[in-house]
Amino acid sequence: MGKLTTHVLDTMNGCPAAGMAVRLYHEGRPVLSLQLNADGRAEAALLQGEAFAPGRYRLVFAVADYFRARGVQLPEPPFLDEVPLDFGIADADAHYHVPLLVSPWSYSTYRGS
Repeated sequence: MGKLTTHVLDTMNGCPAAGMAVRLYHEGRPVLSLQLNADGRAEAALLQGEAFAPGRYRLVFAVADYFRARGVQLPEPPFLDEVPLDFGIADADAHYHVPLLVSPWSYSTYRGS
């Protein structure tokens, strides 16, 4: 059975983005909201089993709130507020890992393993 996981690395401070809020949507409908653990990861798979289905998904990462909570002075409005990542799941038997590398000024993502 496939699953969806994520994690976030704070490239400004060189650490996991512990406590960052994340929301998941499937076909535009909210699925779940969570906060990342001390390792910058969700405690469990975001989706797996029957809930893991092909389709279009969006992860939304609360980047500005995270950096403000760390004491970073951001402009108003911040350059990056929430970072949405849109992606598709085609194979319900595969592991889709969606990492985010982020600073207040840039981000990068890829399909991880």
